[in-house]
Amino acid sequence: MGNAVGTGIPSVDIAVYHLPELVALALGGLAIALAGAAFPAGWAAGTRTQSALRTE
Repeated sequence: MGNAVGTGIPSVDIAVYHLPELVALALGGLAIALAGAAFPAGWAAGTRTQSALRTE
């Protein structure tokens, strides 16, 4: 957007994260997603199909 209106955005403002930080953030997001999905998936696996589908 900065280039579209003719203003220059310094690269220091755009490239905030470096590769090690990006890897850590990606792994952290994956861990949070897996932790948040484990309980509902375990519950659905232990119940009857009708009950699991009815609660959606």
